[in-house]
Amino acid sequence: MSELPISVCIIAKNEEKYIENCLKKLKPYGFEIIVTDTGSTDRTKEIATIYADKVFDFEWINDFSAARNFCASKASHNWILSIDCDEYVNNMDVDTLIAVMNKYPQYVGVIRMKNLIRKNNGESGYGSDDVLRFYNRKYYCYNSPVHEQIGFRNESKINESITTFLLPMEVIHHGYFIEPEEMEKKQKRNLQLLYASLEKNQEDAYIHFQIGQSEFILGNYENAIKYFKSGIELNSNLEHLYVQIMVESLAKTYMVLDQNEEALEIMERFQDKCKTARFTFTYANILLNTGQPLKALLYFVKITMMNDAELLGENLLNCYKHIVELYIDMGNEEMANLFRGKIDMYIKERDRVLNS
Repeated sequence: MSELPISVCIIAKNEEKYIENCLKKLKPYGFEIIVTDTGSTDRTKEIATIYADKVFDFEWINDFSAARNFCASKASHNWILSIDCDEYVNNMDVDTLIAVMNKYPQYVGVIRMKNLIRKNNGESGYGSDDVLRFYNRKYYCYNSPVHEQIGFRNESKINESITTFLLPMEVIHHGYFIEPEEMEKKQKRNLQLLYASLEKNQEDAYIHFQIGQSEFILGNYENAIKYFKSGIELNSNLEHLYVQIMVESLAKTYMVLDQNEEALEIMERFQDKCKTARFTFTYANILLNTGQPLKALLYFVKITMMNDAELLGENLLNCYKHIVELYIDMGNEEMANLFRGKIDMYIKERDRVLNS
């Protein structure tokens, strides 16, 4: 039995590349660790039995949520921390974690995930996302067969917003740090599941959003626009974080196609209600692309003072670069020098994350 009233639940299939390091980093914290294998043909289960408290088999039915809920059902504790095999916990403040779970028993914990990526030019980088991963199974469970998300068990609350708190931990995600061929295979697999799900749930905006995301990654930009737009038509409630990301993603897709006016129109339609650093960064870039450098500079500077600026990941470095370049163009070397030190600081932070 674990020392802490938390069960870490992991689903796995052919993850021998990642799972040992994942479990090694979790072991010292004293959590109960449960691994559910969905049909591995490599050494995944063998490795899991060395480190996990419990290992189960689950017949794969093309439904990630079903697998996650099965894994949570085998836990000894109600508080569940969901981790993937390719995610490594770098550090965690356990005392603070216990304090917030006791203070907010019906809230959901968010991991500010650092995602390692391989850029189109072959260089390494990282981005950040807030992902819901810590929940009390008495009140919540997973839904959606692919790109599964935590939702209320009580179906009458299905459209309500979930109240969250930020988890005191750093987690590095390695799953996007893969070759283009592997990423293409992964996205095509996701699309197969997503389109099958869409046939049963035509009005589910989240499925439209995820289809748009996968189509974008595959370079199918017109398809991406189609599904981002239909998703926004189905749900424009910005209290749902994915809706804000969907708006940004639509604007970014327009930018890729050099349709900057369309990108500007969609961002300004939602600007008054979207106050995140990510949204503001996208908006500032569009302003720059549409010949509004002074206005863009104001928004780039604003980002540096926002509470969620960390969510930009490496784009915070790009934000500072834009600020320096714009001040130089304006002939203001004094202000440019003021922000140059920030560039050096975030280069160090990027290197730390990439080498974690």
